[in-house]
Amino acid sequence: MVEIRVIHEPGADQSLPLPSYETAGAAGADLRANLEDRGAVTLAPGARALVPTGLRMEIPLGYEVQIRPRSGLALKHGITLPNSPGTIDSDYRGALGVIVMNAGADDFVINHGDRIAQMVVAPVVQAQITLVEALDTTKRGSGGFGSTGVS
Repeated sequence: MVEIRVIHEPGADQSLPLPSYETAGAAGADLRANLEDRGAVTLAPGARALVPTGLRMEIPLGYEVQIRPRSGLALKHGITLPNSPGTIDSDYRGALGVIVMNAGADDFVINHGDRIAQMVVAPVVQAQITLVEALDTTKRGSGGFGSTGVS
């Protein structure tokens, strides 16, 4: 098991639960909005906002934390994360905020303590990028987006 160490931001509500897995088989731990000082955030259709979690993280070298939407919010309200999955690198120590977007038809209110996203811990493999004279050929070749399917 990988340990993700967290601290609270100055002024954050420390009574909110830390990110947590809601079931034994959950891949993502829920993140909560820490809005005690600023109050609820209302997102109009098409609007986006950076929602604070009140946390900072220490992620071990060789791992990242991916920030992903919650499926229930997406289905019921059109709430998504426009840069999904967002990546938190192992060397970042700043505040953890979640960019939330309302792709729905109605205003959506995010209240203090609401579960707004989920975090997934994933291993990272860094590649060696090498400039070469030619690439190996494949059956697909240079066929673009959607070229393997039937129209």
